[in-house]
Amino acid sequence: MLAVDITAWAVAISFATLLRYEFAIASPQWWRLLAMVVLASALQTGVGMLTGLYRGRRRVGSFDEVTVLTATALWTTLIATDVNLLVGAGRLVPMTAAVLGGFVALALQAGARWAWRAMAERRRRPTGIDATKLLVFGAGDSAASIVAALLRDPRAPYLPVALLDDDPAKAHLEIAGVAVVGDRNTIAAAAQATGAAALLIAIPTANSELVRELSELASPAGLDVKVLPTAGELIDGRVGVGDIRPLTDEDLLGRHQIDTDIDAIAGYVTGKRVLVTGAGGSIGAELCRQINRFAPEALIMVDRDESALHAVQLSLDGRALLESAGLVLCDLRDRESVEWTFATHRPQVVFHAAALKHVTLLERYPQEGYRTNVMATLDLLEVAAAHGVERFVNVSTDKAADPCNVLGYTKRIAERLTATVAREASGTFMSVRFGNVLGSRGSVLTTFRAQIERGGPLTVTDPNVSRFFMTVTEACQLVIQAGAIGRSGEALVLDMGEPVRIDDVARRLAEQSPKPVEIVYTGLRHGEKLHEQLFAHDENDHRPAHPLVSHVDVPPLSAHVIRSTTVAGEVGAAQRRLCDLAAGPARDLKVARPKPTA
Repeated sequence: MLAVDITAWAVAISFATLLRYEFAIASPQWWRLLAMVVLASALQTGVGMLTGLYRGRRRVGSFDEVTVLTATALWTTLIATDVNLLVGAGRLVPMTAAVLGGFVALALQAGARWAWRAMAERRRRPTGIDATKLLVFGAGDSAASIVAALLRDPRAPYLPVALLDDDPAKAHLEIAGVAVVGDRNTIAAAAQATGAAALLIAIPTANSELVRELSELASPAGLDVKVLPTAGELIDGRVGVGDIRPLTDEDLLGRHQIDTDIDAIAGYVTGKRVLVTGAGGSIGAELCRQINRFAPEALIMVDRDESALHAVQLSLDGRALLESAGLVLCDLRDRESVEWTFATHRPQVVFHAAALKHVTLLERYPQEGYRTNVMATLDLLEVAAAHGVERFVNVSTDKAADPCNVLGYTKRIAERLTATVAREASGTFMSVRFGNVLGSRGSVLTTFRAQIERGGPLTVTDPNVSRFFMTVTEACQLVIQAGAIGRSGEALVLDMGEPVRIDDVARRLAEQSPKPVEIVYTGLRHGEKLHEQLFAHDENDHRPAHPLVSHVDVPPLSAHVIRSTTVAGEVGAAQRRLCDLAAGPARDLKVARPKPTA
């Protein structure tokens, strides 16, 4: 590069001088011209060494290198011009030639670097013989990164051949020589014109609705749809070739654009002692993984399932010797164990994710749901308040909105009890409500996959039944976000996007199955709704702090009423009693603070 730059100066100074003399130059002036070329070359070398231009610190032709190159050329021009002035009347070259020569030299140097980089990238570009031709939807920063990465890797599995974007301002835009040829409605035409066999959705913030629509548009063209990870899954926001992955059910059903306020999260989790109940479950384990990223002083993981604790520690530390003091084997139904846990670990923030959640089983055993989802939650709330917990987040469910089954009743009662304790507790006590979590144990996708492995059939309760879906990662991000912005006593409702018909999910999975799979409709079971709802009939969708989090008021329910209630015996009577407690008026709102036991 130094040789190239010196040659550029020789050409530039000679050209500028000849131009000044109208290409008629006397013999003595040639010696002066040669002296000026030597001077400029020496200055370029010295200044370039000082600025690091020739120390190999930057990629040839990169923006960083051209920035340093410009500074070097300008300093060289300035110093050479000053020296030319000091020579006196017999200047080495005319002043106009000195100044013009500097700019011509810079242009030649930058042009040489551009040509160098273009040739190098062309040599590295996949030949297309073994690479799959790829359409890229999205012409933003992520698309620019992934297209550049693919074109720089001769072994890349994909060769970008065209870009697609719905933004009219990006029509005919080119990224590394790959042009925008249309929008989502031209996917089929672009595939036919370019011979593309795959479509990459290069938008990490794409929600499930957009992914589903693009997938449906790509299907008739025979395109294999690929995606990039969601924005929340990207560690540093950068994408590479290895991030391209096949489309999953979570992409089709549960993607949401998450805008998490990291500063707000760090403010109440970082450096604090955080306790998570149900830490071995799907929600609890993901909460532990995300909370662990924010460097709490201590992470206390509570569960009654030792194997689940083993698994969550393995996912956090890469090993699971079960020797960590943060692993607590505890049954929340045992108040004495709960008291011991709080007295020993003194948590400042609590996420309560432990619960019984299967609708059908709880319809048969309502007293079990009452003991775990209501009584154990009440004990936990009272112990947390007595130990001065700063923030308590009760994880609830959309079935608590106008409940019609035991799960909904018990979780609604838990919301009301949380609101009751919030009235007298020194900390902030709130509930967070959301719908079905993809990939959690017992979720519909897990069930469908197991049925497909067995050869079918897929069982759907009703052709029109619909549910809200969200990935476990996104749900937990919003749970933590809600804990940062929630006010004491209220329930925060997470935006789950549009509901999805379960029948559509079953048919999509059946189409992907290598063998034909039958779909059987079994009818709605007792306690099941045709369509879930996130808000009760008397709740308003109010979002003062975050576009994906609604705040609703929760009427309190006296702890005395709960403690004087017995839910046992005949199933129908137990269900009716739970229904009364979930919807009945608040009575005595005074909460008795228990004394910690030794």
